[in-house]
Amino acid sequence: MKLKKLKIASWNVNGIRACTKKGFIEWLNNESPDICCLQETKSQENQVPIEIKENPHYYNFYSSAEKKGYSGVGLLCSKDLPEPKITEGIGDEKFDIEGRTLIADFNSFFLINGYFPNGQRDHNRVPFKLEYSRLVEKKATELRKKHKKPVIILGDFNTAHKAIDLKNPKTNLKTTGFLPIERDWMDEFVKKGYIDIFRELHPDEEGHYTWWTYRGDCRERNIGWRIDYFFITEEVRPWVKNCYHQPLTMGSDHCPLFLELEIP
Repeated sequence: MKLKKLKIASWNVNGIRACTKKGFIEWLNNESPDICCLQETKSQENQVPIEIKENPHYYNFYSSAEKKGYSGVGLLCSKDLPEPKITEGIGDEKFDIEGRTLIADFNSFFLINGYFPNGQRDHNRVPFKLEYSRLVEKKATELRKKHKKPVIILGDFNTAHKAIDLKNPKTNLKTTGFLPIERDWMDEFVKKGYIDIFRELHPDEEGHYTWWTYRGDCRERNIGWRIDYFFITEEVRPWVKNCYHQPLTMGSDHCPLFLELEIP
């Protein structure tokens, strides 16, 4: 049986223009992912650096926020793959005007690239975040049932699910990103059949984080949070060859993540 190898990257770039000045193009060329999903691009589509937009190897798709310099997601797809059908947003204007979601329909699966809201220090946006999260799950489940195709949901979820997923769980119990109500939603999400494939492959390994505050020397000391994920449905599990982080790759306060598949 012939297998199609697929390398998917996900990275919250914390501003694609800033990240480009810090080595993003070199990273993209060196890693050559087949699919590269970006979050928090902070750019209108016409502001995306030309080196990315006119890269001869990739199709480019973006969803930008109405508010300039805020939110935004992007998806680069290798021209060696069939061009995917792209849906921008999840069908609710209050979320879609913030440019948080791109849904790509590939031959073998659906891919949802999401930038989940931050609940804010005063927790003011936690209800907004939870509503968005439930809508993403609902959309994924509908696509899976209607089209009989598996789903991969990736991106910045802005929540550390378990105590193992951040360096200092005890001191962050009242911090958004580790609130019981946010973690409860992730429990619900997993119960509905969505698999945190990185944690499944590394069940008891501590110290795996994807975000570090710029304050102090937290990244150097690895005082971080794992808030970026690949979630897969059961049908994808046999395809998975590896899932890993690149904590030494700079350019953002998040690091890139990779999922490697072999698809029959």
